[in-house]
Amino acid sequence: MLSSLLVESNSTITAGVKEILICTMVSLILGIVVAYVHMYRNVYTKNFVITLAVLPILVQLVIMLVNGNLGTGVAILGAFSLIRFRSVAGGSREITSVFWSMGIGLATGMGYVGYVVLFSVITGAFLLLLNAVKFGETNKVAERDLKVTIPEDLDYPGLFDDLFEKYAYQVVTDSVRTTNMGSLYELRYHVKLKNVQMEKQLIDEIRVRNGNLPVISGKVSSNRDEL
Repeated sequence: MLSSLLVESNSTITAGVKEILICTMVSLILGIVVAYVHMYRNVYTKNFVITLAVLPILVQLVIMLVNGNLGTGVAILGAFSLIRFRSVAGGSREITSVFWSMGIGLATGMGYVGYVVLFSVITGAFLLLLNAVKFGETNKVAERDLKVTIPEDLDYPGLFDDLFEKYAYQVVTDSVRTTNMGSLYELRYHVKLKNVQMEKQLIDEIRVRNGNLPVISGKVSSNRDEL
């Protein structure tokens, strides 16, 4: 079941048309499976899911052409090196789907149809399960960009240290600037909250000290979900 359909002899593939068609059909079907799994509870574009569906058969073609031929492999590597990817790196889920599609093409290109079907079913079921149970969505720790406005007569160094120690794991002062003709200070902090549910309590206690002047808490823009 897990053996290759393609029989190798003297470093050349002697597979018949039937075996090649089987590998091709499996690549197409599993490519559709990868695309549907990627679309489940996810934001996606039409072009990307079409790419996921087509990628396995393209990788399969490359693997069948390169098989056992070092010269052909070097030539194809040189051709791929000419491609410049101008788009920004995708998120971790996009990269996972692309890697899965390429793995399918590698396996079918070598004839391991049973192997790739088995592991694609396991991988797809596992990904669907993790998304269905909302795995990883209950993170209490959160990072915030905090902007606090205070009167000029307040000595801002150490002004909120006790509050930050109570509600945050880590605090970094990003910037300090004057506003409103120098009558106010605007303090910017990068805060790692212990519990995101306590954010309102932190803001309320800051408002008590800054005379109910504006306090803004926003999410930190980051690319941590990208690989």
